[in-house]
Amino acid sequence: MIGEETGDETAEEIPVDEKTLNVRVILVEPASEGNVGSICRAMKNFGYYDLWLVRPCPLGDFAKAMASHAQDILEEVITVGSLADALQGVDLVVGTTGKPGESTKRHLRVPYFTPSELRTMLEDKTGRVAIVFGREDHGLSTEELERCDIVVNIPTSDEYPIMNISHAAAIVLYELAGLEGGDFPLASGELLELLYRHFESLLAEVNHPEHKRDKTLLMLRRIIGRAMINTREYYTLMGVLRDIELALARMEESDTSWVENN
Repeated sequence: MIGEETGDETAEEIPVDEKTLNVRVILVEPASEGNVGSICRAMKNFGYYDLWLVRPCPLGDFAKAMASHAQDILEEVITVGSLADALQGVDLVVGTTGKPGESTKRHLRVPYFTPSELRTMLEDKTGRVAIVFGREDHGLSTEELERCDIVVNIPTSDEYPIMNISHAAAIVLYELAGLEGGDFPLASGELLELLYRHFESLLAEVNHPEHKRDKTLLMLRRIIGRAMINTREYYTLMGVLRDIELALARMEESDTSWVENN
């Protein structure tokens, strides 16, 4: 198979320039090698080179033919076994969907943004952003969309809204072409995952209704995702959470002491 197959420890990532915005394209279980080749071509058209594939179909001569003069990207593609592996070193995860949400009561695909709106949001940011495209037949799964910080949808005709994945990738990459980054560095993905784990622990600690916790955590991810916080903002939020956790611990200790003394 073309490209390098690797696990967590062996993947050689393209280094992040601290003063730029780095875009990684991730394809989840692509079934057509022609689409993979076409996406390589679109990536090179618009100046992007970092392509990761999650459990792809075999890639051969047809992929090379469709990549045309972007075969260098095809040759350097990194193949991994899960979306989590493909998100190594990523600070912001942008999921794509052909079926945007219709109600704010369902948070999986709401709020969603157009590619041009995403560009505006990213113009002053630095860090690594992953654009995740799903399967040709049914896109990203619920679990995969839940892992995304932001959801993007391309406005299309209601008569035929679902696009070919390579066409969708070309449109998104065209909108993001030329982004150079700014003065607002994104908090790292590792820090954000730690923040979400603290939120999860806190929800359990305050007895937030168990049947609502997953949706609440998803909403928090969406809020923080579109805020695109920096490291200083992360530490402010984490500090508040830790103060709350310490206060709860003191209250519990006080209650236990009262019970023991009475």
